[in-house]
Amino acid sequence: MSSETASRPGPEGEPGPEPGSGTGAGAGTGTESPPTPTARPESALSLPLETVAAAAPGPAMAVVAVRAGESRLLCRGASAATRFELGSVTKTFTALLLAEAVARGELGHDDPIAGRLPAAAVPEGYGDRITLAHLASHTAGLPVLPPGLLARAVPRFYTNPYEGFTPDHLLHALSQTRVRHPPGQRVRYSNFGVGLLGRLLSDAAGAPYGEALATRILTPLGLADSTCDPELPQATGHWHGRPRPPWRIPGLPGAGALRSSARDLQRYLEVLLSPPPEVDETLRTALHDVTRPRATAPGGDRMCLAWKARTHTARDGGDFDLLFHSGGTRGFTSFAGFCPAARVGLAAVTNSSPTLRGTFIRTAYRTLRDLAAEIPAR
Repeated sequence: MSSETASRPGPEGEPGPEPGSGTGAGAGTGTESPPTPTARPESALSLPLETVAAAAPGPAMAVVAVRAGESRLLCRGASAATRFELGSVTKTFTALLLAEAVARGELGHDDPIAGRLPAAAVPEGYGDRITLAHLASHTAGLPVLPPGLLARAVPRFYTNPYEGFTPDHLLHALSQTRVRHPPGQRVRYSNFGVGLLGRLLSDAAGAPYGEALATRILTPLGLADSTCDPELPQATGHWHGRPRPPWRIPGLPGAGALRSSARDLQRYLEVLLSPPPEVDETLRTALHDVTRPRATAPGGDRMCLAWKARTHTARDGGDFDLLFHSGGTRGFTSFAGFCPAARVGLAAVTNSSPTLRGTFIRTAYRTLRDLAAEIPAR
């Protein structure tokens, strides 16, 4: 969680390099295979990987880095195939699912959500003006969490606060929401909004969110370990050193249900930076579409489709942009980011929940920034 959402349950609310990792202890990563050896020492990426690994609070962690065609991964207490809960990094996949449907011609970024909801569920105020792109770029004006979720979270607050919030509760929460400003004017991070987007995309695809994501994104990109299924083997999450059960988020899966492995995250970064020939034209278009800025957030960062973009200065004095997102569940912390111009990417996961004093996300972000800064700006 970021400082904005420390008192709220669930996926980390603010994407970015703010404090966000936990300080738990303990051991055990479920039923996965033995740990993968550390990265080869001759690689120039070895030290950056070790730097991020040193900040990981959980008993298991994985860090992957990609730079100019070279890829390295480092796992401890886990294998390259061990699944970690991604929390809000799931949102980048939901955005890609939207972009893919748009590239197919099935949906439009500017399609109003009112046409895809029961009339009684359309939020009051400016709710009828919300579009699919507003949901993906956090500019819809919806609150961080749906009305009523916190009350339902109390019985499971320390394990699965979202578990009692169902798809039916989502529609009811929409009917209890008022949008007070025209959409598109303000960036307001919203698990509610991207969770709703996942629901609308699954409805349009005629399949549950996890199935639609697997069919259209995960399988075509070769992400064989990635899944939204909480019943499949994964690392055991920890919260303040205590084991947590698998994360369940039935009413808002598009906001934080995905699990992934180090090798899948490596593949994800490689595809975002340079899609290989086997990726079809529709997905290529979608992969580019999610990187296009659509709004300016407070502080000057720009919002793309789920990804936040921030400008830095390279060693040669030129500017470059980083796109990034962080995430957290009750037992895991995650980060993913990349620099298209420098062809650099980094992802990091650990099986301990975020805390305000943790440095895992911040260290991962700074390491990515430093790697990108070494490449001449283009």
